Amino acid sequence: MYDIIIVGAGAAGVFCAYELVKNNPDQKILMLEKGLPLEKRKCPKKTLGVKECKCKTCSIMEGFYGAGGFSDGKYNITNNFGGDLYDYIGYDEALDLMWEVDKINLTMGGQEAKLYSTGNSNLKQEALKHDLHLLDAMVRHLGTDRNLIIASNMYDFIKDKIDIEFLSEVTDIDKEEDIFTVHTLKQSYKTKKLVVATGRTGSKWIGNLCNKFNISTKNNRVDIGVRVELPALVFKHITDEVYESKIVYKTEKYNDLVRTFCMNPYGEVVTENYGDITTVNGHSYADPKLHTENTNFALLVSNKFTEPFKNSNEYGESIAKLSNMLGGGVLMQRFGDLVKGRRSSERRMKKCFTKPTLEATPGDLSLVIPKRQLDNIIEMIYALDKIAPGTANEDTLLYGVEVKFYNSNIEVDSNLETKVKGLYVLGDCSGVTHSLSQAAASGIHVARILNKK
Repeated sequence: MYDIIIVGAGAAGVFCAYELVKNNPDQKILMLEKGLPLEKRKCPKKTLGVKECKCKTCSIMEGFYGAGGFSDGKYNITNNFGGDLYDYIGYDEALDLMWEVDKINLTMGGQEAKLYSTGNSNLKQEALKHDLHLLDAMVRHLGTDRNLIIASNMYDFIKDKIDIEFLSEVTDIDKEEDIFTVHTLKQSYKTKKLVVATGRTGSKWIGNLCNKFNISTKNNRVDIGVRVELPALVFKHITDEVYESKIVYKTEKYNDLVRTFCMNPYGEVVTENYGDITTVNGHSYADPKLHTENTNFALLVSNKFTEPFKNSNEYGESIAKLSNMLGGGVLMQRFGDLVKGRRSSERRMKKCFTKPTLEATPGDLSLVIPKRQLDNIIEMIYALDKIAPGTANEDTLLYGVEVKFYNSNIEVDSNLETKVKGLYVLGDCSGVTHSLSQAAASGIHVARILNKK
């Protein structure tokens, strides 16, 4: 019997545990995590050069610190993107909690990380001249290397104050009167307060849980696009000033919104595994010795579906599967080949001036990405070329596909508590947050509520 059980050791779960034990160390708390401890999270594709892995849990996406552990470590302090936490707890409260997360990161090893701002940037004015809209944000870039140091320090802080069980996938949850019984393959645990923070990879699992307890959910969005890689010099005047530039463009052809996402100066393109599909992402390091000559970022088209279609994540998965089918993994294409209607071949790639940072299969993205989304992406690249000349060069590389899955928006109140009393759902699995900063902030928010109770 535990006072509180936390399911999931991603950013939301870890920051929740941190806040709980910092202010109320006498509580008996259990954290259950499907993946591995931080020091054992090693991807066989990187360490062993394996082409296809069949891991029971993905070390890139799961384990202590979750998908954020091996991310670029960008914490965007803003309500303009990254989730809708402010809709539930208030605009100022959400920002205050994100600054609290930033403060914790600094004390845990991020004190040398630079804080960027788009507020005083001339880029915003220049972008508006070409109908590009730069979203305001404060950005703390930790870097993948420094991010792992912080994760390790967070683990050291909580490990002796709570019980943590790794490789403990929760198979089912029951409730009788006011007691939850949480079942794993190893054993079962009981609690009156249950915090679920399973992240993006737990979307199907949390969906089944909501069905079981008749908790309302809503999901009609998925983002589909590509990861762009080009010489870092093309975006240097932007990334040196604001680092992470969230730029939104409304296309003339379809009136759709396309946006940049997860910009990684001097970074590298990486893969993400979601069970039976592989998508693409990117990160960069704080240490200049680990820098590459390239910058990468995503271009994403938001897709919102209307009735009767409800399976938006499955739609994104089907496109990713098609890419994996054609490329045996991730597909890569030169922008010049795409607009000329021809596939990128090994022969053409040998003449490419942009050196890929990810080993991917040269191919034809027009056989994978639907025409509407692809037209939007091409139009966005030409628009970006006006503020960053060179973006539309023939040798700009496009990797596909990048898919951002959105968990169903779960019906929760201002405490992030469901209609099932004592059951809290927070972080990205709730659909409320879509970023490290807001997921971590939601963890602190719930911890403070539980501490009061």
